[in-house]
Amino acid sequence: MPSSGSGKYDRGYIIPIGGCKHQITNEIAEQIRGICLTAEASAAVLSVSEDNIEHSLQNTLIENGFSSCSEIKVGTRQEASDESIVSQLNNQDLIIIIGERPLQISTIIGGTAIAKQLRKLNADGVHVAGSYGAAALLSEHMIAGGEDSITPRHGGVTMAPGLGLTNRFMLDYHFEQPGRLGRLLTALSYNPFTIGIGIDEGSALFISPREELQVYGEGSATLIDPSNLQYSSMGTAGSGDYISLFGLQMHILAPGSRFKAAEQDSFNEHWA
Repeated sequence: MPSSGSGKYDRGYIIPIGGCKHQITNEIAEQIRGICLTAEASAAVLSVSEDNIEHSLQNTLIENGFSSCSEIKVGTRQEASDESIVSQLNNQDLIIIIGERPLQISTIIGGTAIAKQLRKLNADGVHVAGSYGAAALLSEHMIAGGEDSITPRHGGVTMAPGLGLTNRFMLDYHFEQPGRLGRLLTALSYNPFTIGIGIDEGSALFISPREELQVYGEGSATLIDPSNLQYSSMGTAGSGDYISLFGLQMHILAPGSRFKAAEQDSFNEHWA
């Protein structure tokens, strides 16, 4: 079970969920319930889309110990600023954001009252998860799209502002899909002060208040740490050029494994 924060670590967990389906395994649901320390844990599914999104998240969470799970639908910026809708996020232990394309989600809620409330609630201890495109949304620097490539390439990724729950990690989903590595590396070449994380289908990454990373589910997480980056050709590359990056570190987290992010943007502990 993920360990909960205490004392100065009072932020809630950040939980990106990989893949292109809005579903979680019973194991992931159990682990999420385990970090909710209240006897009667409540959850809300925040659906951000112009269309209805099919999912079974409410049933899965109820079956794994949540006392209630409501759904909040937001399809326009007007709805995202409606206080009667925003107030429905209050008094929840967990909020799962669902949506397909990261840029579509951020276009609907970016800069609105609901985005501000999500940041406040997470800072106050509410756990916030993101499924499918909303997994990328959770970070400050959001990967909105990009080319399928094994190697980084100038212009090979589209970046946009995300929700901003973390600026330490940059997140990508459905990472087992061919070509995801190249766009994550390209994104890191633009932002070498952050740690890139790719999450496979069927897996969830728990980012604790202490920045301990734990993987659950049926897939793995790939971590790319540029803190010891020695050279990048991004500054002199032209449009479409391949990028050289020397000194990157890559870590693969299989299901059940954990890493702890050190204070100085590197990893100093690992538990199998």
